[in-house]
Parts: sequence; C-alpha cells; structure tokens
Amino acid sequence: MVMPLFIMMAPGLIYLLINNYLPMFGLAIAFKDINYAKGILGSDWVGFKNFEYLFSTKDAFVITRNTILYNVVFILLNTVIAIAVAIMLNEIKNKLMKSFYQSVVLLPFLISMVIVAYLGVAFLSVDVGILNKTILPLLGLDEISWYSEAKHWPFILVLINLWKGLGFLCVIYLAAIIGIDKEYYEAATLDGASKLKQIKYITIPSIMPVIIMLTLLSIGKIFYSDFGLFYQVPMNSGALYDTTSVIDTYVYRGLMQLGDIGMSAAAGLYQSIVGFILVLLSNYLVRRKSKDNALF
Repeated sequence: MVMPLFIMMAPGLIYLLINNYLPMFGLAIAFKDINYAKGILGSDWVGFKNFEYLFSTKDAFVITRNTILYNVVFILLNTVIAIAVAIMLNEIKNKLMKSFYQSVVLLPFLISMVIVAYLGVAFLSVDVGILNKTILPLLGLDEISWYSEAKHWPFILVLINLWKGLGFLCVIYLAAIIGIDKEYYEAATLDGASKLKQIKYITIPSIMPVIIMLTLLSIGKIFYSDFGLFYQVPMNSGALYDTTSVIDTYVYRGLMQLGDIGMSAAAGLYQSIVGFILVLLSNYLVRRKSKDNALF
C-alpha cells in the first residue's frame, strides 16, 4: 500500500528537487570571483568580498530603507484592504454579481507588469497622459512631470501594488470566510449582534490563522521587491532613484554595468538569509502568544 503513495508523490518530489534544491549548489557563486574560462568550480574563492558591494556603497542605506519600508506598507495595506473587500464580497447574495466582482478584483493580478508599466505611461505621460491632458486641467491644476518628480512615486507605487495584488489575497481570504460555519452568524444574529460585531468576534478570529500564515510568508520576502514594479513602472528614470531604487533594481543595474555575477548571487543569498531569519523570529513571536496560529 505504501508504494502507490510514493509513485504518486514522485513527480512533485522530483520537481521540488530540480527546481528548489539543485540550484542551491550555485550558492558557491556568491563567494567566488567567477571566471567563465575556469567555470564555477575552478574560479577563485574571494570570501565575503562580493558582499562588500552592497554594504560599502553610499546607496546601501537608501536601497535597504526603500526595500523594507515599501514592503511594510504593502503588507499592512494589502492585508487590511483585502480582508475588507473579501468580507464585502461575501455579503453579495447574487451569485452572478459575486462572480463578476471577484473576476474584476482578480483581473489586475493576471496582467503582466510590462503592460501595467505602459498603462502607467498612458496615465502619467507629460505629452499624452490622461492625468495631465484631461483630469488636472478640469481641476484647474498645472501639469506635473511625473517621471521627473520623485515625491509622487511612493504613493503611485503603493497604489499600483495594491491594485495589482489585492485580488490574489482577496480570493484567499474569501475562501477562508466562506468556510466559516454559518451557525455562528445565525446565533450572533439571534443575540442581536450587528454586522460589525459579527466581523470583529466571528469573521476575523476565524480567519486569523490564514492572516498570520500569509503575513509570515510576506515577512519572509520583506527584503525582496517586485522588480517590475520598481524598474519597469517608473521606466528606470534616474530622477526617481531616491524613491524607486531597491535592492533588486540596484543589483540589476550593477550587474548590467559591471557584469559581476558573484555580486548578484551574494545579494540573493543575503536576501534569502535575512528573510529566513525574519520568518523564524516572527513565527517564534506568534508561537509564544498562540501555538495554534504558528506555522511550525
């Protein structure tokens, strides 16, 4: 009886091995001065020299600050609004309209970031942008050179990330809400509990394990950034680097200019280790408060 189970597991295990574990041997690149003629194994070891690029540069503070702060805002804002939208969708009784609104909310998540970047140009372009040519004149405001003024982009990037990522989280939270036993709500209604109280004392506590799981996974990627969001949407404008440059885009630009694969691998390893530590720490704090809600 055991053999059929192993046979069923084999494709997934093989994929996991090839996709997740074999590439880990490439971590050695982070500690080597890669010479294409010598190959990975034959290249010289340089220790932690590749990591110096990230920490010795004057931009190290800016890219680290941007990466962390943006992700903190993304996690908080996306979680709160996704839960709110999921609760509202659950209140829709018409199945056709419910499916329609779910599709509308999820659609941006399926759009390529390249397309999103050009949609941004359609709105923000100085010459033909909808904002500059239609909306701002109607409001009596002057045109804005969006791709030259960095002060606007923290808000633009947050809004685009929310618009694009909301649907995925919303579907997960909606599935969790649908799974709540309806008898809880019926009992609360009989006791005279309002909708807000039902949400506070039934809905939120019931989906708390899902909220914690998704939040912990997001914390694990707090040192990673959506490359398309920070590179393609601002159109790699140099005037916006102070507010749009993050670790991923900075490493990419360094790789394109220097061709240093070792430095790029070092940055990836640094992000992975920090993310792993943050997940362990966050899970430990959750576990101290509630063992049932911890991931492990």
